[in-house]
Amino acid sequence: MEMKMSIDRMLSYALCFLLSGALAYPAGAVGTKIRDICRVKGQEENVLRGLGLVVGLKGTGEAGDGPTMRALARSLELMGSPLGHGDTIDEKALEDLKKNKNVALAIVEAIVPATGARRGDKLDCHVSGLTGKSLVGGRLAFAALQGPNTQDRRVFALAQGAIHVGDPATPLSGKIHQGCQIEQDIFNPFELDGQITLVLDKNHADFQTATEIAYAIRQYSKFASEDDDFVEAKDAANIVVKIPKDYPDGTVEFIAQILGLPVIAPSPESRVVINEKSGTIVISGDVEIGAVIITHKNLVVEADTNSARFVDLDTTQANPTKLKALMTALNALKVAPQDIIEIIKGIERQGKLHGRLIIE
Repeated sequence: MEMKMSIDRMLSYALCFLLSGALAYPAGAVGTKIRDICRVKGQEENVLRGLGLVVGLKGTGEAGDGPTMRALARSLELMGSPLGHGDTIDEKALEDLKKNKNVALAIVEAIVPATGARRGDKLDCHVSGLTGKSLVGGRLAFAALQGPNTQDRRVFALAQGAIHVGDPATPLSGKIHQGCQIEQDIFNPFELDGQITLVLDKNHADFQTATEIAYAIRQYSKFASEDDDFVEAKDAANIVVKIPKDYPDGTVEFIAQILGLPVIAPSPESRVVINEKSGTIVISGDVEIGAVIITHKNLVVEADTNSARFVDLDTTQANPTKLKALMTALNALKVAPQDIIEIIKGIERQGKLHGRLIIE
């Protein structure tokens, strides 16, 4: 009797919790926000790149090659110590440069976040050596970084600082913490012709999800008076939304409301993701497999009372077999992850894996 009362009380609490959730969120809200699976077009990361000169190396650099020599000579010229006068180059000074083993040429990269950057902001930058043997102990003297548009010669940032090489196995790759300083404001426009575009991330991009997002926006009470073409799913990844007249100066507020709307829990395509190096297998619960017979390294799995030297999975349309059921059986037999991976790949080659197989 006491056990029954305890269970009844637990059910009552659970019912109250569910009812409170139903009152707090609109009908159909499942907790997935648009912002969790979408971004606003224009809000993307940008990469700044440039060539830099690494100095202070302990004999692990190389100045004898043409590119490094030109960079070093140009640096000396900028700092008021040219190698000659006018077009005349001091050959002895040039030969001395070739003997230098303490400098190296490197590519410097910095990633500007999707929110943009203002002048004076500092970012981490990555340094990849083009010459020399190691960047350990080196310091980036300077590097002028430009944007992704090669036709735009503007310098958006300057980089310098001590290089930290984290992995001894890759001595020509390092990082400078807060070593890149933005010199020009970088903004990413997100409004074009009075509308914004929502872009689904690659793991959720499909026609059904795009349609559900458009429907959720259209049904929002504040936008109920808008025309039918107020929001339109253009394809599997892009949803165009017109900015209502009620938001002439409040585009940011409008976007915040859009991204905060709940949508029906998105159901992307069924997938099996395999990392062969680590032996990790991630399966979405709805992956199904067709009728298939498998033999692998004398593996014995009984699908019925008749023992056989194979995995026998006889499926029908009314009762499809889930891949996770097969994985459960194989794990119970302590089958090695690499063997399970080979079995899944074999099922996929036969066209019996009803989902997308991704090999990392």
